[in-house]
Amino acid sequence: MTLGLRKGDMVRVMSGEYKGKNGKILRIDPHKERAIVEGINMVKRHTKPSPKNQTGGIVEKEASIYISNLMLVCPKTGKPTRIGVNVLESGKRVRYSKKAKELIE
Repeated sequence: MTLGLRKGDMVRVMSGEYKGKNGKILRIDPHKERAIVEGINMVKRHTKPSPKNQTGGIVEKEASIYISNLMLVCPKTGKPTRIGVNVLESGKRVRYSKKAKELIE
């Protein structure tokens, strides 16, 4: 399945506890169809002291969120938009915003 979203895209959460919040995609797992978005779906993990983290304690980090709950934020309008794919004459596939009809870089 093609997801349409990529690492570094600005997205808006469309459903769930974080509905209406924006964030940047940090990582995508295409096999599970999940993404990790900056500042969204924060969870607390209890960690033991280690050479990397000498104090240990409770660490807050982002957990994954299902891709269908996210929509790309159009760079031109700043609103959520669906994504289309066009094939240029050179054979290159490019994404475009269906709301603004402009290419997404």
